[in-house]
Amino acid sequence: MLYYPSRRKFLKNSGLIAGTMLTLPSAAAGFNPVQDRLGVALVGLGSYSTGQLGPALKETNNCYLAGVVTGTPEKASKWTQEYNLKPQNIYNYDNYDEIADNPDIDIIYVVLPNSMHAEFSIRALEAGKHVICEKPMSMNEEEGRQMIAAAKKANRKLAIGYRMHYDPYFIEAKRLGQQEVFGTVNYMECALGYSSTPRAGSWKTKKAMGGGALYNLGVYPIQSARHTKGQEPVYVTAQATTKRKQLYPEVDEIVTWQLEFADGTLCNCYSGDAGWLDQLFAACTDGFIELNPATAYTGQVGKSTNGNMDFPQVFQQKLQIEDFARCVLEDEESIVNGEDGLADVLIIDAIHESLKTGKRAPIRTV
Repeated sequence: MLYYPSRRKFLKNSGLIAGTMLTLPSAAAGFNPVQDRLGVALVGLGSYSTGQLGPALKETNNCYLAGVVTGTPEKASKWTQEYNLKPQNIYNYDNYDEIADNPDIDIIYVVLPNSMHAEFSIRALEAGKHVICEKPMSMNEEEGRQMIAAAKKANRKLAIGYRMHYDPYFIEAKRLGQQEVFGTVNYMECALGYSSTPRAGSWKTKKAMGGGALYNLGVYPIQSARHTKGQEPVYVTAQATTKRKQLYPEVDEIVTWQLEFADGTLCNCYSGDAGWLDQLFAACTDGFIELNPATAYTGQVGKSTNGNMDFPQVFQQKLQIEDFARCVLEDEESIVNGEDGLADVLIIDAIHESLKTGKRAPIRTV
């Protein structure tokens, strides 16, 4: 039997109860500064770590970049100099497990190809470290549940890198939808796609490594739909196509799907590399909610029946990491915890099932 969580339970899990509706869930919202900051190690020094996470950790107040894990000596040297890292805090993938003996590192942030998320997160948890894992948390339900179990067994915290929950535009879209400010959300369109050409040999084109539009981009429209509606979808019907087969011989270039909620609400979703689209739109009984662009690092534009949204642009990654460190320090559960990540993976699994059968597929529950 499918279990439909109550709206209040979803609101609580989404961080929209107890006065957090209009405030960013960051260290600024209740964190008491401490003298000792938590040390963070980044595992994987690709473009996201270089362009976003590293710079974010230069600005965080309750945590800092203490170490890195990389298989490229040149990157290790560059990061050591730029971030003044201790030589003993530089690891590679052969001595990764030795991080368990390093008291400088409290949190490990896994920023690796999707197929490596579960393994390196579980090893970090078993090493006694708290973990932030980039999205999607895993390749499938089994891996996701193993990650959650490992966190519970180690008594450590697990969060997923959902930066949008720390952006005021997304927070407002969640509030308007979940609080039913304009009545019930009855129809949605959520999409994220780029017009891009992948680098030759990129892991994002390899099926075994978790490449393809759905894993890479699909989590964003899934998150937008779930958290704007404030409920979990129960069925999905999906379609996929590849326009440039020479660039994507193993994975789908474009995936579309329709989420169906228990009350009959539908959401049309898109992810792909063939056309630029970044949108969250919700049609309600008495109005609408729209973000366009919805999930960019900066530059969001939002409007609703109340008019144009006017919020400050924030450093999403800084707020995300800082709030996780606060959760560790104050022994609180992250609003972007492993269970929220697993909910997305269950939808991805159902999308794959629908693509395989050509039929409407039920979505398992967390």
